[in-house]
Amino acid sequence: MAINYQQYRDAQIKSGALFQDFVTEICASHANLIIQIYSSKEFQWNIGESRQGIEIKFDDKFATTGNLWIEIAEKARPRDGDYAISGIYRSDNTWLYLIGNYDTIFIFPKNILQMLHSAERYRVLENNLKTSKGFLLPRADAERYSCLILTPQAAEKVARFVKDTVALARDLRKLLDADVRQNSLFPRKEELEISQ
Repeated sequence: MAINYQQYRDAQIKSGALFQDFVTEICASHANLIIQIYSSKEFQWNIGESRQGIEIKFDDKFATTGNLWIEIAEKARPRDGDYAISGIYRSDNTWLYLIGNYDTIFIFPKNILQMLHSAERYRVLENNLKTSKGFLLPRADAERYSCLILTPQAAEKVARFVKDTVALARDLRKLLDADVRQNSLFPRKEELEISQ
């Protein structure tokens, strides 16, 4: 059975929000970076995605393609007409762009991505749905131009989380009960050493 575009978009928004929450946890616990995400459309449109000027993007195809999709323009739905400037060219408070998946998160200054695009090294493409334009940044170039790479290697944990929240909650409760110093979803190195 074919899925309609609105169902697809709703699923994308939901998976993006889950990834955004994951990234804010990882950044807080492993990079000492606290990100306050704005949830209302009004704040997101008038200020930006977060108070700190950080935008988070989930690239669910990165694991299979080895490329990051760097968006430069978008449409809310497939339709004729012009694209709106978005992604790395949106005029808001964004200065850092975090993009990746549950295993690897790249952190770029937004101006570096703009510079890579303006150098015309990468061809601008339109996605299959005709809702986004951007360029593909190969992993090697992402590693070269990013200012920081976080590697939580958590795809399996998150897949389990999405599929079986009851079992995950039970396991987390056991961990929390066993060691009161355990205070994050993904244990820090020192927490692992303490519990051993």
